[in-house]
Amino acid sequence: MEGFEALMEFLESDRFTSILPRLYGEQHDIEFYKIRYRNLIETHQHLYGYSLPYPAHLYSTAGRTELAGNHTDHNLGKVIAATINLDTIAVAHRTDDQLAVVVSEGFPPVSVDLSDLDVHDEEEGTTQALVRGIAAAFAKRGLEVGGFRAHTSTRVLKGSGLSSSAAIEVLVGTLFNNLYNRNLLPPVELAIIGKFAENVYFGKPSGLMDQIACGEGGIVGIDFAHPDTPTLTPVDYSFQKVGYDLVVVDTGGNHANLTPDYAAVPKEMRSVAICLDKDVMREVTFEEFIDALPALRKKLGNDRALLRAYHFLAENNRVEAMLKALLRDDIHAYLTLVNESGDSSFMHLQNLYSTSNPKEQGLPLALAVTKRFLNGDGACRVHGGGFAGTIQVYVPRTRTADYIKTIESVFGAHSATVLAIRSMSTACLV
Repeated sequence: MEGFEALMEFLESDRFTSILPRLYGEQHDIEFYKIRYRNLIETHQHLYGYSLPYPAHLYSTAGRTELAGNHTDHNLGKVIAATINLDTIAVAHRTDDQLAVVVSEGFPPVSVDLSDLDVHDEEEGTTQALVRGIAAAFAKRGLEVGGFRAHTSTRVLKGSGLSSSAAIEVLVGTLFNNLYNRNLLPPVELAIIGKFAENVYFGKPSGLMDQIACGEGGIVGIDFAHPDTPTLTPVDYSFQKVGYDLVVVDTGGNHANLTPDYAAVPKEMRSVAICLDKDVMREVTFEEFIDALPALRKKLGNDRALLRAYHFLAENNRVEAMLKALLRDDIHAYLTLVNESGDSSFMHLQNLYSTSNPKEQGLPLALAVTKRFLNGDGACRVHGGGFAGTIQVYVPRTRTADYIKTIESVFGAHSATVLAIRSMSTACLV
């Protein structure tokens, strides 16, 4: 009982109140978060009893938003991403067995026997695969793994491009890191472990941006030139303080069968690089690409691949310019580049709708409505992988309420979410 009492006391303490701005931004509802955490603690009590073998702890890992670098990370490019105020929280305690059990609200329990850390083909695409892969990555590093019981609740919108899956990966890594390894690994290492689990065990060829942004906290520029040791540039910046709200709009749409669309992007970019005797587009200069363009068009017979390669090269340069704009506090230059990034995704990258379902174009429609509303003050772009899902909008704060009313009249109630940048990394809170 003492462990749970300590958690409840934490929720009523100044310590809890003091960290809320770092977790959820300056504008947050203290009572909402007290109730949210209290409900999770009580559920854990009911699930596992009041007498535990080890103390229970509270954890939080956030989702992320991509600010720049659309589809660049998988060709070792540059991105800017940010940790957001929508998170996955957990109550967890270690056990003396070798079972890792995760119970997530609204989903069946996940149980993994950690005495077997081999890849299980039948688990591909499941949370079991992620937990097993993360445990395997810890073991390969000579670190300790062991059983735990965790109950989680999430506000990271699934299918919204805010990386709910990466948040779970980093959260599970945080559990192993805290419960068994004295927090030895920094967030970037937990991100690399999450990517390994997703690539090798889960079966999804993702990049590393999502996991880093979920784990690090704040706004961060990431250079993937050396993917095993990416270069991080933290940026202390608040869009709200310079007069803009960061909003994501979920346009809905059917996310089924989009895997071929996503997979074609890095494949087509690499096909251009390979024609130039390179492995990825990061190794190609703009000058090399332009000089070789006539020969590339004849050899590839794929204009879309050339346009996507062009997007990569331009976007990579744009990320660097956007990072510099934030560092010198030039919001107007930054927003101009956001709009350029969005235009490039539409025209060159071509990830705003699937050619297999051309009648469904929620993303272009949302951008059209948004551009007319903003009328030059603010910016908007596709958010994340694209083809369906969300757009990202910088709205003057004095007009946010009107914008939400306008966009939700088209895409429905609760389709717009105002984000805040979270400064705290993935963490055990107590």
